[in-house]
Amino acid sequence: MQMLTKIPKQFYYFLAVIFILNLLQSSFTQLIFDEAYYWYYSQNMAWGYFDHPPMVALLVKISSFFFNGELGVRFMSCILSAVNIILLWLMIDNPKKNDYIKHFFVLVFSMTLLNAYGFFTLPDTPLLFFTSCFLLTYKHFIKNPTWGLAIIMGVFMAALMYSKYHAVLVIFFVLLSNLKLTTSKYAWLAVIVALCCYVPHFYWLYENDFVSIKYHLYERPNGAYSFEKYTLGFFVNLVAIFGLTFPFVYKALFKTKGNDLFNKALIYLTYGVLIFFFVSSFNRRVQTQWIIIVCIPVIVIAFNYMLNNKQALTWIFRLGLVNTVLIIYLRIGLAYQPLLFNFYYESHGNKEWAKAIEDEVGDIPVVFENSYRNAPMYAFYTNGTPTFSLNNFMYRKNQYSINDAEEQVRGKDVAYVSKYLNNPTFTYTRESGGLYKGKYISNFQSYRKLDCIIENDEVTLNTDEPLTLKVYNPYKEDIDLKKLKFAITYMDDYKHPLETLRIHPKTTQNTITRLKKQDTTVFKFQLPKTKKENIGYFRVVISENDLLYGLNGKPISVK
Repeated sequence: MQMLTKIPKQFYYFLAVIFILNLLQSSFTQLIFDEAYYWYYSQNMAWGYFDHPPMVALLVKISSFFFNGELGVRFMSCILSAVNIILLWLMIDNPKKNDYIKHFFVLVFSMTLLNAYGFFTLPDTPLLFFTSCFLLTYKHFIKNPTWGLAIIMGVFMAALMYSKYHAVLVIFFVLLSNLKLTTSKYAWLAVIVALCCYVPHFYWLYENDFVSIKYHLYERPNGAYSFEKYTLGFFVNLVAIFGLTFPFVYKALFKTKGNDLFNKALIYLTYGVLIFFFVSSFNRRVQTQWIIIVCIPVIVIAFNYMLNNKQALTWIFRLGLVNTVLIIYLRIGLAYQPLLFNFYYESHGNKEWAKAIEDEVGDIPVVFENSYRNAPMYAFYTNGTPTFSLNNFMYRKNQYSINDAEEQVRGKDVAYVSKYLNNPTFTYTRESGGLYKGKYISNFQSYRKLDCIIENDEVTLNTDEPLTLKVYNPYKEDIDLKKLKFAITYMDDYKHPLETLRIHPKTTQNTITRLKKQDTTVFKFQLPKTKKENIGYFRVVISENDLLYGLNGKPISVK
């Protein structure tokens, strides 16, 4: 508390302006799709979700206690971003800093994505905040380790991991910068506290068959390596996160030496994350937000460098002001699309298309084919209308694959929205160019949780050997086999579908006509012959009631 009272009033004036700006932005900007998805998380709080740990859902839930609408999703992000700026300021020890408050705020505000996460509610929002909490605690810990600081640091380590799995990089590279921590009883206490706090999420992962880990490590679709899209794209991201100030920001990083343990931690964290994702760029496209975590240590490094280098101070301030003007323009454009001329971002028009579909279908549930984005967005802007994302073999699994959303629409009369419809009953075209095609289905029945299990890790392509298929029915009702069609989807090395061929599995008992509820039925089948080349995987898929085939089996490698 004493540290806060030493902060000049001018600092709080700048902070208040940014906080109010973020509140206004939050109120007048429609949700982006990921925010709607995380709002959907928050409607059923849990210790984990398909794609991410639960911290982002908790932020949305807390925000909803204070406000409705968009601000009811983003309020806590505005709070965290304001506090985060204070934490960053407290990490800087230079006695000259109080004379350069406006320079500090220009540096912070000019960082593009850090600016956006001042109001957007995404997993990176708490990740950035708890990184600052962790680093500031670590700064005090290395000066005077105590049991109390160890416990606090352990809590922040757990909070980091509850925010996003990438947080493991923060913890690892800070540890790597000071290997003597491995012999510190206080550091080990911090680790034990973190693990104890994280037990609920570990248990959730166990209960859900480690679905998040499997998806991120093994099942996430990828593409063939492209230097332009992957590695060159990574370097473009390095520029994008800092905008016009990037030459001087990186110069500050290169010039800064790890003369003490805290600066060494900042340097290791920055270089470690950048090198990790540079190497990753040879395997997959690195998204810009994946490297945003380096903004936290770089702000401290760059501002300390500015205070000791007049040229850097002048140029970062000037270029930062240009960044700031551009960012304010773009932020207004997020809320008011005509300012961006013909450019439509995902924060534009969502309320309008949701209302148009609602006017057409009324208050009946809506099933969106292959869209964990549209389903929650529609639910948000229609005050919680039941929705479901029916994921087929051309898409990927998501939160709708593991929760009870399917049960909320089963047996109901629904509006079915899919780009694959040939004869839609109704259509709606978004101003951005997206087309929604829909029809009505009475007594909607889907069984997307049917689990097809093949215990082979690898199978020979075009083999004549029969394979064993186990189908687990998790539902509380028997399922008539006549309602189901089985097929094999062949995929390339990057798990993109190439061909889907029908199969006719046989049971050992020809009298079996139904999949027994919450039971496993064993079949035999042969892989259908294919002339497709470059096949890397196959999966068993099921179509129920003539819907498009689902994602029922895991990818099996072929040779």
